[in-house]
Amino acid sequence: MTVILGLTGSIATGKSTVSKIFKEQGFPVVDADLGAREVVKPGTEGLCEIKKQFGDDVILSDGTLNRAALGKIVFKDEKQREKLNVILSKRIYQWLMDQKEECLKRDPAILVLDIPLLFEAGYEKEVDQVMVVATTKETQINRLMNRDKIGIEEAIQKINSQIPISEKIVLGDSVIDNSGSTENTKQQVIDWIDKITAK
Repeated sequence: MTVILGLTGSIATGKSTVSKIFKEQGFPVVDADLGAREVVKPGTEGLCEIKKQFGDDVILSDGTLNRAALGKIVFKDEKQREKLNVILSKRIYQWLMDQKEECLKRDPAILVLDIPLLFEAGYEKEVDQVMVVATTKETQINRLMNRDKIGIEEAIQKINSQIPISEKIVLGDSVIDNSGSTENTKQQVIDWIDKITAK
């Protein structure tokens, strides 16, 4: 019986690191971020809807989505963010469920659904357990500033657009503390895998 794990965190808490560890250990990972890119490829209904809603400025000259331009609009304005969510959420959900069914055919011991906005979008109903990747807010801000080459105000704005990590920790079934070294994080994940697969 496959254990379906919902993997989440907040922006720059290191969820991708944990996702990579699961892949290295041989478990399938369905990545919602990949789904979000797939459903807005040129020629998709998703991209047409975005263009209609947000205008030509969010489309690059090669016909692909201008993520930076769209990000500037939605991170500053909750109403615009909601409009984007309406366009994307159903399409991403369908993509994730299709991928999940494909992976389940192979009957893995653990199937990971890597979903950044798991609680925000109500995906906890689709999984057996939720793992939250957490770190301190200070580490989160620093990582985000370095990763996206942005200032502290913009970093805080991005972090505040999601449910606080402290709330996600309470809602989750297990927590991976990603404040230390990658080795430390890896050991926590392997310990969790051992516990689940020993049942």
